[in-house]
Amino acid sequence: MAIFLAVGEKFMRKFKRVMTALAAVAAVVLLGGTATGASGANTGWKHSDAALARSLPGKFESSYADVNGVRLHYVAGGSGSPVVLLPGWPETWWAFHKVMPALAANHRVIAVDLRGMGGSSKPAAGYDKETMAADVHALLAGLGYAKADLVGHDIGAMVAHSYGIKYPQAVGKLALMDVVAPDKSLYQLPLLPSAPGQFSPWWWAFNQLQGLPEQLISGRSRYVVDAMIDQLSVVPAAVSDFDRSVYARAYDTREAVRAGNGWYRTLNQDIAAGSAYGKLTMPVLGLAGEFNHQYFVQVMPSKAVDPQVVKIAGAGHYLSEEQPAQVIDALAKFLG
Repeated sequence: MAIFLAVGEKFMRKFKRVMTALAAVAAVVLLGGTATGASGANTGWKHSDAALARSLPGKFESSYADVNGVRLHYVAGGSGSPVVLLPGWPETWWAFHKVMPALAANHRVIAVDLRGMGGSSKPAAGYDKETMAADVHALLAGLGYAKADLVGHDIGAMVAHSYGIKYPQAVGKLALMDVVAPDKSLYQLPLLPSAPGQFSPWWWAFNQLQGLPEQLISGRSRYVVDAMIDQLSVVPAAVSDFDRSVYARAYDTREAVRAGNGWYRTLNQDIAAGSAYGKLTMPVLGLAGEFNHQYFVQVMPSKAVDPQVVKIAGAGHYLSEEQPAQVIDALAKFLG
């Protein structure tokens, strides 16, 4: 998956900021100290899932369900046909908080913390996307829904894609935000930039490591959250300090870091499974920002029978936070 390969020199400045942030983390580890402004101080009732859910218009509630051998946390509100929102790394269900109230005007909105994410449990295994799709399928069955629309972003888009392949009868419409199912093109991602200005998605390799990410990031996850958002956003300020503290708190323990990395450590398994996938047969919408729009235009016809592709102008990777009005408009038109 040729993600973020066409980013120009103006984004190299963001890459340098990421390297500075990672150097700061390393320095803290070597000095044995605690990072100033790190996520450890960002605790309190304001960051609890229950409080966050109550803060949204539309009577959203935080709940849990034990399904498929895992405990999933989800936030639901609104009424109508079900729409399931699946977020990615390094975020939680809160990534959709700007679009959830608008969608809830016509739908039952269910934002799920995937296996290993946020308030959901963090088992030792099961982070391949087909198992995670089975988690969501079991959750919806337990809630009484035989069919739902799915919207996935980042890792959540990989899960949604697998869900559409494994349970096509259970999907009405499917929206993929800025990422599709992993395939062999991932092996072509350049770890080391070969020319000035060439982008390098370092986290794909970093998150493969066993043990080291937990040692470096636990208690200091705010550095990684900031680095990712600043590097991959056109409008970094759209993800507020409070939002970032919510994500940092969710990934602040060794267990949480290890679980999030599990989504990347299973990519070889996901690629092997995806090699047998046919095309998605239900209505499919691809939403992509400035970095990935052309890639989506090229790749979506190979992933779905009759896909639509919509560009979210002025957004990088974090579409629903950088340009929520455009995302709401696109989803409303697609979902009906």
